[in-house]
Amino acid sequence: MHPAPSVILFSVLSGAGFGLLAYLGFGLAHPYGFGAFLWWGLGYCLAIIGLLASTFHLGNPQRAWRAFSQWRSSWLSREAWASVATLLLCAPMALSDWLGLGLPRGFGVLGGVCALITVFTTSMIYAQIKAVPRWHHWITPLMFLTFALTGGAILAGQNGLAQGLCGLLFLVMLAVYRIGDGQFARRAQTLGSATGLDRIGSVTVFEQAHTAGNYLLREMIYVVGRKHAAKLRWIAVGMATVVPAVLLLLPGIWAAGLGAVCHLIGALAARWLFFAEAEHVVGLYYGKR
Repeated sequence: MHPAPSVILFSVLSGAGFGLLAYLGFGLAHPYGFGAFLWWGLGYCLAIIGLLASTFHLGNPQRAWRAFSQWRSSWLSREAWASVATLLLCAPMALSDWLGLGLPRGFGVLGGVCALITVFTTSMIYAQIKAVPRWHHWITPLMFLTFALTGGAILAGQNGLAQGLCGLLFLVMLAVYRIGDGQFARRAQTLGSATGLDRIGSVTVFEQAHTAGNYLLREMIYVVGRKHAAKLRWIAVGMATVVPAVLLLLPGIWAAGLGAVCHLIGALAARWLFFAEAEHVVGLYYGKR
């Protein structure tokens, strides 16, 4: 799949933002006064900037509001509703922490639960697509949630928990690559099965379906070299998990801030690979798989 920058920014920033809102909502990080304004503001900014970035991938961004209309059947619509619900439900708790209103923590817990539900709905947008075997697996929602929880813990200053989650994310990322590499083969998809002609013999491409580029070739078929993918995988794993875990051992807010930046860089690299390595079955028609 074509790794569109807008979708990469959306999934990474919103995931980190909603992850941070979850920790603040549950009270695992409980700032007061101006600190609460900064912390809650960071969570809201990351979540909203990520959501706004997603609209740039739409053909008509001004019609993004229509995403709310198909909640019965569309995970994208469910994500839209869940994200709005999270931002609204977290607002009273954010104001309470900032202004010292003393609201019960239940308001924040409900918002925190919705934040994690939002991340899950985002992951299901991709996990539900049977035409992309690499995504169509339970490991995809697990990866999205683990990234959100890890990034949120780092941003929330929960160093001990963040280090443990970095270790979990390390294992999840390795599992994602190991499982994903064999998904297309396990589905036994071939040019013959794609055209329905496999029952009469072996099928090969005599001539390309198009003499020029088209939408499918541009958006659904993207080939990344194995050597480049292998390097990016280790960069993604190292920057997202190993480097932050080491930096969080050091004292000082600068180490925590640098750890958060490194984690986001690793998350961006991992999400680029998430799209670039995804093999859509439509590529079979063009002899690309």
